[in-house]
Amino acid sequence: MYTLFQILSLALEFYSYAIIIYILMSWFPGARESSIGRMLGSIVEPYLEPFRKIIPPIGGMIDISPIVAIFVLRFAMMGLQSLFRMLI
Repeated sequence: MYTLFQILSLALEFYSYAIIIYILMSWFPGARESSIGRMLGSIVEPYLEPFRKIIPPIGGMIDISPIVAIFVLRFAMMGLQSLFRMLI
């Protein structure tokens, strides 16, 4: 059971990092069009899309939906930890 918790925890952690890297790639021209950018986009965009539909960009340019998406992942991690503690 602990191994399953570790795997899920690690997966959520890596996914958070993938989102951060993908967002940072927007600062560099053409980075998202690279092979790594397209791969990260195919992994991250399906998760970010619902947040972008709900949260409009601030001032038309600043997209805060990835921040909210990362917070949701962190809350999921805390819920997973609570669930694991209850099962022990």
